[in-house]
Amino acid sequence: MDHRPRTRVPALIATLASVASLLAACEESHTTTTEADPIPVVVAKAERKAVPLELVGVGTVEPINSVQVKSLVDGQLMSAEVADGQDVKAGGLLFRIDPRPIQARIEQAKATLARDRAQLAQARAQLQRYGSIATQGFVSKDELAQIQTNEEVAVAALAVDQAALDGLQLQLEFTEIRAPIAGRVGRVLVQPGNLVKADDTAPLLVLNQLSPIYVSFALPQSLLGRIRGAGAGDDPLTVTARAEGVAAVEHGVLAFVDNAVDTSTGTVRMRARFDNADDMLWPGLFVDVRLNLGAAGEQVVVRDAAVAAGPEGSYVFLVRDGKAEQRTVTVERSQGGESLIEKGVDAGDSVVVDGQSRLRDGIRVAIASSAP
Repeated sequence: MDHRPRTRVPALIATLASVASLLAACEESHTTTTEADPIPVVVAKAERKAVPLELVGVGTVEPINSVQVKSLVDGQLMSAEVADGQDVKAGGLLFRIDPRPIQARIEQAKATLARDRAQLAQARAQLQRYGSIATQGFVSKDELAQIQTNEEVAVAALAVDQAALDGLQLQLEFTEIRAPIAGRVGRVLVQPGNLVKADDTAPLLVLNQLSPIYVSFALPQSLLGRIRGAGAGDDPLTVTARAEGVAAVEHGVLAFVDNAVDTSTGTVRMRARFDNADDMLWPGLFVDVRLNLGAAGEQVVVRDAAVAAGPEGSYVFLVRDGKAEQRTVTVERSQGGESLIEKGVDAGDSVVVDGQSRLRDGIRVAIASSAP
């Protein structure tokens, strides 16, 4: 049985209480000192100005024309006249196929044509000779009809021969594969020496038109009425596109609005046309797209950095009489680094754009600098 005195427990409790009181006093002193010091902030003036209405989206660059170049005749590929990634003009030579088998068939067709031409001449001479004596009764009607039939058969055979010759000459032209459009060649997929066929599923190469070019993008269906209203005039709506990491902006016009809403996404597909003279837009590239619907009137704007999100919505900090004032705002949209404010801020208000993380409503602040 333990008979040691228990006086240490109350003493320990008293010591802990003294330490807690001391810490509380230190914290209160520190808080009082901190609150006494104004928080440095950077402010900018809210201003009212005319802001063009821009709709922002992400688009994909698509060629206006993309051609899978294939052979129209069977034969051995003799040479490739283009290199990977080369720019070509419409009608430019791309490949050569061995023409000798078709040339041999052409010579055969010419010989057949000459033979049938001679047979036609004979049939016509015979018809002329027997036709003159048929009126005198020396030739029966059946014999004369047979001679006439022979002449008609010779005419038809000559037409068949001529058509066959024309077809072979066309196939001879197809042994030189030329570019149907102007554009940029992709990778050459079939090398010289290989046999190609007219019914091959794989192309020899893919040719994409780069200038002009399309950018396809989608916008919410709720904006469709506003877009159609802005585009009701004679002038097309202007569109800009910029690739990530590229400062240059390409300018184009809205060329197409789809005739139905995509029910799975609730968006409307659109397409803009760009001249792309400097080839900044590349097929398959993702770009930031801005559709300009014209001026939306004057509105109060603040820098995006001034607007913060809270549990009750967006808010900003104003500076009034050396103190921070938290103000709930309604943001219509953000564009070009600026937030358009529907209500909550007036033009000329000083809005904090840097240093908000240390602020709360009513705390003293010191303006370190004013942002332009």
